[in-house]
Amino acid sequence: MRHRKQRGKLGRPTGHRKALYRNLTKGLVEHERIRTTEAKAKYLRPFVERLVTIAKDDNQHNRKRVFSTVGKKEVVKKLFEDIGPRMKDRPGGYIRVIRDNQRAGDGSWMAVIEFVDYQAPTKVTRVEEPVEAEA
Repeated sequence: MRHRKQRGKLGRPTGHRKALYRNLTKGLVEHERIRTTEAKAKYLRPFVERLVTIAKDDNQHNRKRVFSTVGKKEVVKKLFEDIGPRMKDRPGGYIRVIRDNQRAGDGSWMAVIEFVDYQAPTKVTRVEEPVEAEA
């Protein structure tokens, strides 16, 4: 039976929707935090959480499974070498969706989707060394 199996189509044909999921996944893994519409973020969460669950067990078969979904070596490497080990002790719930403001153009609700252990990069100020005048 197909009860409770229907997912939203986001108003796109199948190929476009799969490409959208793939591109959002690449962006989320690379940057660990992205801003998108709330609907896209909610549909992306289970998609990425399955990949992180697979990435917790690093072997060749799992890397091929993730690569067939994502299609970018750098993303697979980061998933298995950085994100997977960080989430090793967590039983699930790797992604957080935070609702943001409405977009100015069309009023759609925006959301920030990020990994739960995301730490915002701190701004590093550069200290300039004093320049000595030549004599």
